[in-house]
Amino acid sequence: MVIKVFLASSSGSTAIKKKQQDVVGFLEALKVDYAQLDIACNEENRMWMRQNVPEEKKPANGIPLPPQIFNEESYCGDYDTFFDAKEDNLVYSFLGLPPPPGSKEAVQADKADIVENGTHAEETNAEGNLDDSIQAHAEEEEEQEEADDDREEEDLQSEEEEELRQLEEEEEAEVQEEEEEDLEETQEEEAE
Repeated sequence: MVIKVFLASSSGSTAIKKKQQDVVGFLEALKVDYAQLDIACNEENRMWMRQNVPEEKKPANGIPLPPQIFNEESYCGDYDTFFDAKEDNLVYSFLGLPPPPGSKEAVQADKADIVENGTHAEETNAEGNLDDSIQAHAEEEEEQEEADDDREEEDLQSEEEEELRQLEEEEEAEVQEEEEEDLEETQEEEAE
């Protein structure tokens, strides 16, 4: 897959020149294979670019300005969408390329995959199923968590029973104390 960057080598606009330099410089820094296609000197490149930028991505006048970026025949975007992807560490996704291992984008993709299905990509076999050893480990962890939950529930139930028993003992002690006070009062009244 070759990334195609459509540029204007003789643009009079400094803004366009800076945008083109930004795209090319960033692709070089990432060591992405790309081809620069000049639309200023080559009418065929200019026509191909204009015809292949999707209608909804074209400006109001219908003429897209460089830089325009494609992955082979597939439109990736213009400078603004490239810049947004760069800011979000999603340039490889923007370009339709797999991110290199260890890159920020690869780490983000791995985290997203974990969040999406709860597993690491490298934990699946060629069919996309969890490897047996990992599956067994996951089942063991799940069983352990269930056992821990059961133990916690039993402990909580025991604590509640203990608190209830203490309350009953306290109530019983209060009732006994009241009965003793009543008995003492009755005895004092009889003594008088």
